[in-house]
Amino acid sequence: MAKASKFLQGKLLLDGGELKGSFFHRTVILICQHDANGAFGLILNNPTQNKVGEVVTADLPQPVKGMPIFVGGPVQPSALSYVYANPFMPQPGIIDNLYLGHTLDGLRDMEFQMQSSQIRLFAGYAGWSAGQLEEEMKRDTWLVHPASLDLVFDEKPEELWQAVLRKKGWKYRLIAERPDDLSWN
Repeated sequence: MAKASKFLQGKLLLDGGELKGSFFHRTVILICQHDANGAFGLILNNPTQNKVGEVVTADLPQPVKGMPIFVGGPVQPSALSYVYANPFMPQPGIIDNLYLGHTLDGLRDMEFQMQSSQIRLFAGYAGWSAGQLEEEMKRDTWLVHPASLDLVFDEKPEELWQAVLRKKGWKYRLIAERPDDLSWN
């Protein structure tokens, strides 16, 4: 039997209900890269009211300009990242058929792939230095769930945290249904 990797690339990290008051309260983070040097992730459930064309002044394909931009995390809020699904890419991605990009040239090239791709754009990211995420995992700060294209491109990102917790079973359903302030109960 193969040993499970300690690295979390291709997994979702969810606030396990303990991060109230932090930037990561009730977030779902896609771990895009994770190795001995650290980890890089994007928050999937924090869309803004802004469209890409309102924030990025570069010449981009019209469909991309109309997409919402998400807050990917608190690190470098002006940094642009995107994930896209493409079943025709031969190299390994974050998960099967899901890839990460950071360049405007790569985003411009999406015009040729728009029919076969899903794209989500992010300003900023979540980052961990070497060993930092592993330490947080030891403190049970995060819950882990397998990523899938359906979850990454969920049509209701504001409800993603609760939806993933409900998938994990009754114990986690209680966390998902718990109000932010227990006095509201």
